[in-house]
Amino acid sequence: MDHKKFAIDVAKEAGEIIRKNFTLGMKKEWKGDEGPVTETDYRINTILVERVQKEFSQYGVLGEEESYNEKAANLWVCDPVDGTIAFSHGIPISTFSLALVQGGEPVLGVVYDPFMDNLYVAEKGKGAYRNGEKISVSDVSDIKQKMIEITTWYRAPYYLAGIGDKIEKDGAITTHLCSLIFATMLVAVGEYVGTIFSGSSAHDVAAAKVIVEEASGKVTDLDGNEQRYDKPIKGAIISNGKIHDYLVRVVKESLKENTKE
Repeated sequence: MDHKKFAIDVAKEAGEIIRKNFTLGMKKEWKGDEGPVTETDYRINTILVERVQKEFSQYGVLGEEESYNEKAANLWVCDPVDGTIAFSHGIPISTFSLALVQGGEPVLGVVYDPFMDNLYVAEKGKGAYRNGEKISVSDVSDIKQKMIEITTWYRAPYYLAGIGDKIEKDGAITTHLCSLIFATMLVAVGEYVGTIFSGSSAHDVAAAKVIVEEASGKVTDLDGNEQRYDKPIKGAIISNGKIHDYLVRVVKESLKENTKE
């Protein structure tokens, strides 16, 4: 089966499950300090593994809840419900995210927002699209009155407390939407200028890497360097490219200030 068709088919099925299961009072478990997980997360992740075993038996899956043959050179990297905190608490901001990673590099990204029915698709070298229409990041280089998402938490691998204050002092508006991928898609379409992620999970960024960069943006680790997406990552800075160096500088300053004992 064609890689893009496969990813879109899985994304649409995942979206149907997310919509159907979205309700107040949802049952959830807590994974220690990592946040909640729901039956929806598990079900979608399992569906992906089963589909990959059937359609691409030599490929692997690196999923948030379940992995398979994860040392394979061709790896489907998936976040079944990006934004589980929001999803499980009655807030309709979450997405399905899937990337095909070859040799550590994302070459295909598919993100589906089931609440707004927005399907984002990008293949390396072929541009990025939302519902079939080509998309592009914003062309601004000034962050004043621009939107920047910050995803950090106290026990994050790369703690960035206070970084929001620094960025807001420089004139930007910061948010924490509880769905990194949702926010990065806003970068891809030009509504946000950047997002910052202080975690280490590749499934949170792999699809965004190819979608945002095919929309003429930039995605690096927290030091501004390229990284692999078939193993733990060093956070991520995702931007329109114009403000990337600024975000790298602010993040480096914050990391120095927030070194924990």
